[in-house]
Amino acid sequence: MSEGALTLQRGQDETLSEEGSAPFMLADDEVEALAEEGGPAELAPARALVPADFAPPREGLLDSGLRWAYRIGVPGSFLAAPLRKPARPRLLGTVETPLAGDLARGKGVRAGQFTIDGLKLEINKCDFSSSASHAPPVNRVLHGFTWLRDLAAAAPREQCRAQAEGIFFDWLKCNAEPGKGPAWTVERAGQRLLAWLVHAPLLLSGENPKRRGEIHDVIEATARWLDRKVETAPDRLGALAGWCAIVAAGLLLPDGRPRRLFGEAGFLRALGEVASEDGGLLSRSPLAQMEAVALLIDLRACYAAVRRDPPAALGAMIEMLVPPLLTLRHGDGGLGSWQGANAVSPRDFAQLVEASGVRARPPRELRQWGYQRATAGKGVLQFDAAPPPRPRHARFGCASTLAFEFSHGEQRIVVNCGGAEVAGGATPARIEQGLRATAAHSTLVLDDANSTAVLIKGQIGKGVEEVDVQRGEIKVRGRSATRLEAAHDGYASRFGLTHRRVLILSPEGEELRGEDVLEPAGRRGKRGKIDFAIRFHLAPRIEIGLSEDGRGAGLALPDGSYWHFRLGGDSNGQELTVEDSLWVDGLGRPRASRQLVISGLTSRSGERFPWLLKRMG
Repeated sequence: MSEGALTLQRGQDETLSEEGSAPFMLADDEVEALAEEGGPAELAPARALVPADFAPPREGLLDSGLRWAYRIGVPGSFLAAPLRKPARPRLLGTVETPLAGDLARGKGVRAGQFTIDGLKLEINKCDFSSSASHAPPVNRVLHGFTWLRDLAAAAPREQCRAQAEGIFFDWLKCNAEPGKGPAWTVERAGQRLLAWLVHAPLLLSGENPKRRGEIHDVIEATARWLDRKVETAPDRLGALAGWCAIVAAGLLLPDGRPRRLFGEAGFLRALGEVASEDGGLLSRSPLAQMEAVALLIDLRACYAAVRRDPPAALGAMIEMLVPPLLTLRHGDGGLGSWQGANAVSPRDFAQLVEASGVRARPPRELRQWGYQRATAGKGVLQFDAAPPPRPRHARFGCASTLAFEFSHGEQRIVVNCGGAEVAGGATPARIEQGLRATAAHSTLVLDDANSTAVLIKGQIGKGVEEVDVQRGEIKVRGRSATRLEAAHDGYASRFGLTHRRVLILSPEGEELRGEDVLEPAGRRGKRGKIDFAIRFHLAPRIEIGLSEDGRGAGLALPDGSYWHFRLGGDSNGQELTVEDSLWVDGLGRPRASRQLVISGLTSRSGERFPWLLKRMG
C-alpha cells in the first residue's frame, strides 16, 4: 500500500497504522494501462471501530437524587409523590409513530396467521411459551410483538382490536410470570414493552374493563422487570432496546419521572456503546442498523405523545444511523446482503428512511463500519473492506472480508447469498452457518476454509485481524474511474498467504475490472500448492453461457442487457465453471441462482488472478 493507506484492525481501538509499499498494479496489460494513467489517491488515517461518546444529561441535584434513588430500588410512585397513594394504572398519551407496518403481514394476522420471513404460522397453533424451541425470527415475532405494527396497518382499530387482545392473552397464559428463555431476554422484553406502549390503543380499546386492568398491570410489571435486568444485557443492541422501553414507560406511565431520568441516563450511555463514530453499528449488520433506527423513531414518537422534547442525542443518533444504510443501497432501492442480512426490500427501506426524516446522500466510504461504495453511471459497487465484527458485537457474524456486490440500474448482478439472520423462516435454519461462510460471499476462498472462523449462535472466531484499504481515482479515457484496493490476513497463519483484491469501476459504470492476488505473508513463500476458488454469486434469473475456451461467460440479464465475464492473464490451470447457488430475497425467501467459480491449484509462493465484467452492446 502507498503511504497513508488505511489499516483496519479487528480488536483494536487505536489510531490506524500507515504502511508503505510498492504501488499495486494489475497483471492484465489493459488494466495495467489504466493504472498507469493515474495513481490512487491517499486516504488519511482514521480511527478503528470504537464506541461513539454521548455525554450524560446535565442534571440538577433533585434529578440526580431521583435517578440514584430509583436505581437502588426506591419505588417511583414514592419518589414522585411521597404523600399520596400510587396513581392508578393508565397511559398519559397516545403515540402516533410514523413507522407503518406491512399491510400484507397485517392482513395475515387478521386472517389468523403470522408471516415470518416468508414462513406462515397458524396463530392458534403457536406455542407462546418461552421454553418452546423456535428459530430467532419466530421468537422475534412471538415474544417481541412486532406483529402489532403490521396489524395496526391492516385495518381501523375497531376491526382488529379483538385479534390484538386475543393474541396478547394467549401469550400471557404461557408467560404469566417472568422466567428464562427467549421471551425473557432484555432485547425481547424491551421490544415487547415498547410495542405495547406504542400500539396501546389496539390492546386497550376493548370493552372489558377487567382485561384492560390486566393489560395495564402486565405493562407495569414488565417495566419493573426491565428496570432490574436491563444492565445485564449481553448484547449492545439488546440493551438499547431495553433502555428505549424503560424511557417510554417513564414517559407514558403515571409517576414516571424517576424511571424516565433513570432510563435516559442508561439510554444515552447505550447509544455511545452501540455505534462507531461514523454511525455504523459495531455488529456491522444492516438489519441491526435498521432495528436501531426503528427503536429511536418509536421512542421519539413517545416523547411527542406527552409533548416533551427528547434529548438532543436521540435526534443526532438517528441522523448518524441513516446515512450508513444508504451506502448499502443498490439501484433497485434495496440493501445489499451483508453480515447475515437478507436483501432488504426497497419498500421497507424507503419507509424507514421517510419515517426517520433524515435527508442525506450515501457516504462513499465508511472507514469504521467498513463498507466502501463506488458509483458511476448506473453502476453501484459495494465492497466489504474491514474485518468482521468482534465476537462480543457479532449477531450473525459472517466471514465476508473482501466480498463485493455489484448492480447496474435496477438489476443486481453480483451478490452475496445473505439471509443468515432470517434463517428459521422460509430459509431453513440448518443452513444458517453455511450462509455465514466465506464461500457464501463473492470473494476468494482457500482450501474451502473460512477467512474467519464461523461458530454457532452467530458468533465468529479467529481469522481476519487486519485489513489494509486504499481508495483513489485513476484516469480512463480522460475521465475518473474509482479504484478500490484492500488486503486481509485471514489466511496468513494457516496458509502463509495474504489475499489482496483490486476493483476498478469504469467512469460509465458498465465495466468492472478486478484482480485477486495471493502474496506470501512472510519474506519467503511456502512450497507446494493449495486449492483456491473465487466465487461470483449471481442474482436470480441470470442466464449463463460458457465460452468455448472455458475462460469466459456470457450473462443474459432479466432486464434485457448482456454482460461478458472474462479471465485475464495466463490460464495457469484455472478453470471457470458454473455452480448452483441461492440468494435470500427481501421477504426472507431463498431463491435459486447460479455462481461463476474460478478454481484450481495455486502456488503457496503467490499468484494473481485478473478478471473483467463488462456490459456488451
